[in-house]
Amino acid sequence: MKFLVVDDEKDVEMLFRQKFRKEVRKGVLELEFAFSGQEALELLQSKQPPDVVYIFSDINMPGMTGFELLDAVKSQFPHIKVSMISAYGDTENYEKAINSGAKEFFTKPIDFESLRDEVNQLLNESD
Repeated sequence: MKFLVVDDEKDVEMLFRQKFRKEVRKGVLELEFAFSGQEALELLQSKQPPDVVYIFSDINMPGMTGFELLDAVKSQFPHIKVSMISAYGDTENYEKAINSGAKEFFTKPIDFESLRDEVNQLLNESD
């Protein structure tokens, strides 16, 4: 199962690789990274159909925002689940994300235990 993490902060890649090391090593989870919304869309469009099943995207990124990426993914690839990650856990961002079709909303610093619960739920659903 391939997950795409979209964040302009490159440290996030190391964090995800460290926190999901066990799942990646077992081969149950594959992580891919994009550092902008545009890069994420290009990656998704490069394979038909895309093999990514879930996207974790930051909201505040230069260029295309996470909300713009969410809209593009929902219109082009409606089967891909998207959760938003933001340093701003305010009600406005939360409601905008959920009303735009985001599955979940996580705030930074990322609580990797709740993120792991979300990932494990998806992995169990695919069994």
